[in-house]
Amino acid sequence: MKILITGNMGYVGSELVRYLRDSLPGAQLHGYDSGWFAHALTGSARMPETLLDRQYYGDVRDIDPDILEGVHAVVHLAAVSNDPMGHSFEQATHDINQMATLRLAEMSAAAGVSNFVFASSCSIYGYAETGARSEQDATNPLTAYARSKIGAEQGLAALGSDAMAITCLRFATACGMSDRLRLDLVLNDFVASALATGEIVVLSDGTPWRPLIDVADMARAIHWAALRAPCEPSPFLVVNAGRPENNYQVRDLASAVARHVPGTSVSINTDAPPDKRSYKVDFALFERFAPEHMPQVSLDQSIARLIDGVKRTPQIDAGFRTSAFLRLRVLEHHLASKALDSDLRWRVP
Repeated sequence: MKILITGNMGYVGSELVRYLRDSLPGAQLHGYDSGWFAHALTGSARMPETLLDRQYYGDVRDIDPDILEGVHAVVHLAAVSNDPMGHSFEQATHDINQMATLRLAEMSAAAGVSNFVFASSCSIYGYAETGARSEQDATNPLTAYARSKIGAEQGLAALGSDAMAITCLRFATACGMSDRLRLDLVLNDFVASALATGEIVVLSDGTPWRPLIDVADMARAIHWAALRAPCEPSPFLVVNAGRPENNYQVRDLASAVARHVPGTSVSINTDAPPDKRSYKVDFALFERFAPEHMPQVSLDQSIARLIDGVKRTPQIDAGFRTSAFLRLRVLEHHLASKALDSDLRWRVP
């Protein structure tokens, strides 16, 4: 079995490669990545790519159909991956997250790929005042990033068939330790801040809801989606990926981190205007279809693993918010050095 992972050199991809190598030791694992964040390694003496059978480098907007020959499953992670980057690079976000996704899915179907897994996001629910959002509820994307994800989902809906199952995993907010750690995620930021400065500053009033999923559990969900049969339950499937117990208010996440890092102070901006990105999510459908692949990592375990990883990464200090562990900062550095152009393509030397 051959599996192609796009965006394998990112936060989720680095963890996924290790997970699949352990869970599917006989599989051929191929990676495809632009290499934007390849240098941002944390706490590991071995690059995850050494576990692959082959690594391709390139822009997902230009992927060669020949790479898909003999591929059983495509796991599509490559994306402009958060709201700040989407705001700064709105056109590239649309082109990469939506248009390139649909082109890749069409090529995958033509190449005889059996499973196409798309990493979507619960952020498409935007702002939900009441109740946990299920897949049947209306979406309310508030950012370019969220709009690109729902746009891709809508385009993919026309491509699922008995020959190629398409699974859109609407992931909860990612957290946890990875060989390429991101510190622009709420729990990860709180842990780094507590360790580096002894303080957690919550910019909102602390009441917004966020569902969380550890990056190790994201890999577990992808494993299921990459192997599911088109008839289980249908060729095209949108499913929220997470666990109901992991819906938290931001202030509770700050308090949980402070309990793990004694002496940490927590300040909350109680006068802040409401954060419109607030939603709880219903994960009953995922539990119904993938009971053996439900998240297993608790909040306390995620925090403990992050603490251990950050302590093993001396370059994470009080200035971490300007470091390579924040994705927008990396792109800004590449642009300033003229390594990337304004369309987020590598310049030819």
